Amino acid sequence: MKTDPESHQRMTQRRQEGHVKKQAAATVEKGLLIVHTGNGKGKSTAAFGMAVRMLGHDQRIGVVQFIKGALHTSERDFLGSHAQCDFVTMGDGYTWNTQNREADIATARKGWDEARRMIESGEYRMVILDELNTVLKYEYLPLDEVLAVLQAREPMVHVVITGRHAPDALIDAADLVTEMRLVKHPYREQGVKAQRGVEF
Repeated sequence: MKTDPESHQRMTQRRQEGHVKKQAAATVEKGLLIVHTGNGKGKSTAAFGMAVRMLGHDQRIGVVQFIKGALHTSERDFLGSHAQCDFVTMGDGYTWNTQNREADIATARKGWDEARRMIESGEYRMVILDELNTVLKYEYLPLDEVLAVLQAREPMVHVVITGRHAPDALIDAADLVTEMRLVKHPYREQGVKAQRGVEF
């Protein structure tokens, strides 16, 4: 539908006024609890985009990558080489590869101990807990313990948690939740191999 120039100008002026009003009302500054979940692709990718943004602001970040520890990832190579980023991987691969619940619980505990250290240290402006939702889904860590640490963190620390099946209690506690929804995927529908730079 075409809009005449005057109508377009009125519409954009209203949008600008609404934007200015929202900006004026937003006076709180605090560390956010951010959750990326859902069955669509892009949860970790979005978190690492935030990591790049934080590094662009010369802020120190920490990353703990659960589950994917045995897999090579280019984001680990890239971000882990940055002086302002501490990148730790924990895990022996996806749960269908390990097939050992006790080992997965022990590995998750090691990862969580490192994540907790980062969150409580006061040294990081953002801490990314990649695939923590998967760890919580399989009950490798007690959800109450994780929530207690998140809620007690320093006021200006951002925490970003990724993975499918975010627990309801975590969603309730979060400030920002995004659910990625799968519409199409070439791996599932076309038999296309994982592509360098897209999947890994």
